[in-house]
Amino acid sequence: MESEKKQPAVSDVGAWAMNVVSSVGIIMANKQLMSSSGYAFSFATTLTGFHFTVTALVGWISNATGYSVSKHVPLWELVWFSLVANTSITGMNLSLMLNSVGFYQIAKLSMIPVVCLMEWVLNSKHYTTKVISAVVVVAAGVGICTVTDVEVNAKGFICACVAVFCTSLQQITIGSFQKKYNIGSFELLSKTAPIQAVSLIILGPFVDYYLNGRSLLNYNFSTGATFFILLSCSLAVFCNMSQYLCIGRFSATSFQVLGHMKTVCVLILGWILFDSALTVKNILGMLLAVMGMVVYSWAVETEKKATTPIPRNKSDMLNDGEDVPLKARVSGLPPSDLEEGEMKS
Repeated sequence: MESEKKQPAVSDVGAWAMNVVSSVGIIMANKQLMSSSGYAFSFATTLTGFHFTVTALVGWISNATGYSVSKHVPLWELVWFSLVANTSITGMNLSLMLNSVGFYQIAKLSMIPVVCLMEWVLNSKHYTTKVISAVVVVAAGVGICTVTDVEVNAKGFICACVAVFCTSLQQITIGSFQKKYNIGSFELLSKTAPIQAVSLIILGPFVDYYLNGRSLLNYNFSTGATFFILLSCSLAVFCNMSQYLCIGRFSATSFQVLGHMKTVCVLILGWILFDSALTVKNILGMLLAVMGMVVYSWAVETEKKATTPIPRNKSDMLNDGEDVPLKARVSGLPPSDLEEGEMKS
């Protein structure tokens, strides 16, 4: 008798909810921490290094206490993945610094078609017309409610292209590693986080000094700033964990599309908490984006049902001569009677 499959500790809905809540929470915490009206901690790359340091610590404690089991992944693949992930982070920061906010948002939106193209090239994945249409609707809705002024220069364009490519490759690689090495999302994160933490802690202050001309050594770590740094790091653990969890269960494309729900939530919370302007254009764009996400979810589920083979029940199998045991056909007895006779003998 086959053993029953172990149910996942976090459901699919729970994984998405964890990612949305932690991502929106970390954006709100970082906004207070890094804004000039808050604590002016303008060291984004170094802060990401802090995030992965705490994540690596949680992973080490989990392995030490036996909560998770460490599986082997070649070191060179972990280093390669960390290099791609760190390039993604640095590229995004440089893109935001060199380009306008509008072009930065366009670059983030372009990740959806780039991920689709890379999954088609690397994994031979095909998309139905319904899925492609839903992706276009989501991108259009998010673009309407987020893109304003669009200014770009040569350096900024190159940084944006590098950031989009590396981010897309990173997200596809997460899913590939989990399948290739049969490793759980948290176990994989526990292996990549220390490498990213060390490299970002070392290089982060230099990158941030290049970005804003300020040295981390001259920053005054007040009680409030320290509290928000710790809060940001705590939320980052759940954000990183849920990202690996979602991509491992679904796909990089689904993560990108449904992940734009975070953009809608950030706009709404920014309007509520920080008195950000919310125009009719923003509202219409958000409604269009939400509609596209609903259509995308429906299209993906429809595609899954269409491609999943319908299992044949036992009675149907017995009606097919090829599925009836040879001994039963020779004896002329029904299979059930034959089995009883063999058991009694």
